[in-house]
Amino acid sequence: MAERQIATNGIELHVVEEGEGPLVLLLHGFPELGFSWRHQIPVLARAGYRVAAPDMRGFGQSSIPESVDAYDVEHLVADVTGLLDALGEQSAIVVGHDWGANVAWSTAIMASERVRAVAGLSVPFIPRAPAPPIDILRRHLGADFYIVWFQQPGVADEALARDVRRTLTTSRQWTSSWAQEDEARPKRPGWISEDELAVYVDAFERTGFTGGLNWYRNIDRNWELLEPYGDRRVEQPAMFLTGERDPVTGFYPASLMDGWVADLRRSDVVAGAGHWVQQQAADEVNAALLAFLAGL
Repeated sequence: MAERQIATNGIELHVVEEGEGPLVLLLHGFPELGFSWRHQIPVLARAGYRVAAPDMRGFGQSSIPESVDAYDVEHLVADVTGLLDALGEQSAIVVGHDWGANVAWSTAIMASERVRAVAGLSVPFIPRAPAPPIDILRRHLGADFYIVWFQQPGVADEALARDVRRTLTTSRQWTSSWAQEDEARPKRPGWISEDELAVYVDAFERTGFTGGLNWYRNIDRNWELLEPYGDRRVEQPAMFLTGERDPVTGFYPASLMDGWVADLRRSDVVAGAGHWVQQQAADEVNAALLAFLAGL
């Protein structure tokens, strides 16, 4: 795979590329890297696609701006369209996982002409809430819900960075209670090797977690910025996939997309899989993606 730094939208993105053909852009979530797509990139390339997977803004070898506002949805969507420009492509099939899924869906409505088709893993398209989301999450899920806990600058940053390996391997939700516990180091999941885990540990020990946490600190700001798009549906061919055991389905269920995603061609639930689905169930995810792409 070719790796390079691409200057776009006032920052640099570290991008891995492979293959030739229609462009498939793979966007990772938190706390991950473009490396999260290592099982998909060669498979899609062999199937006749040009594949590009960046370390997103704030992660890995890409730029990590200091300002919290630098991580709002307008910047993130502009990173995607700027990356397309740098790659010489007018449009792409945009696939995202976790926060990357949110960016993929947002790009589909904010820069619709640049998105040929869209696929979200773990996070469905979420219509604009009737009020700022953080207060809604606080009232319904509590002040220790991880997204709410992440809001105060510096607090979760220090807790997550204290033991990066523990942070990346825990099956628990990151909360203030979790941060205060003297928990034994969790066992490494069977779907990731020691060498693969080391890639993540080394990266986050170097960068910390603040860049990624700043994505969460823009949730209410994004709600304001998305007001002009509040009634806009996703019109492109679309796919959704989640793991059967993914806890995100408890607060962001696939049913949120009803009436909002006009051409949902697949909605897959991978049996036994959790949140890190493209790594834990790579064969099932690859098969679903290839079937979706073949139908475009």
